[in-house]
Amino acid sequence: MSPEELIYGRDDAGVPQVSLLDAAMAGLGAAGLRYWARRLAATSRAPYTSRSYRYPYALVAWHGQPVGTDIERIGLCNEDFADLICTPSERSGPPGPFDRDRYLTSLWSGKEALSKALGDAVAYEPSRLGSPACWPHRRAGPWRADELNVPPGYVAWLCWKSAGTCPVLDGRGPLMEPVR
Repeated sequence: MSPEELIYGRDDAGVPQVSLLDAAMAGLGAAGLRYWARRLAATSRAPYTSRSYRYPYALVAWHGQPVGTDIERIGLCNEDFADLICTPSERSGPPGPFDRDRYLTSLWSGKEALSKALGDAVAYEPSRLGSPACWPHRRAGPWRADELNVPPGYVAWLCWKSAGTCPVLDGRGPLMEPVR
């Protein structure tokens, strides 16, 4: 692997492109990583970009439609964190055996990527925003999502608008769950 690697998409595919930046391999600190990611986003010339940092890594996504990405280090996730981020349907976890910490971190990362693509990462209540990890076929209306292949110990998600208009987020669609 090189310090910068395109890990998703290609110029002619009609899907977002995503680069994974490795600051440790490039000999950079956290500030250098942020500068590098900002510079890459600016030079992409795409109308929409998204950046995420979890040192020593950064993700930079660019696309012709709204796009969001997030990378997180898998850590211990307690019940308070689960209560904060999970919709009622996400609380039980996926069917079959699963790694709870990885599952919860992945839910969180997917929600962060989606909220960035929707336009404001802090405008959405995580316990009402459905994670793309739970979307059938990784689709919800015009929105698409994919879990990215990143180094072990990390999870990362990409969300983007593919075509059409954004559905109204009123608690009745696959993106939002109603308050109970």
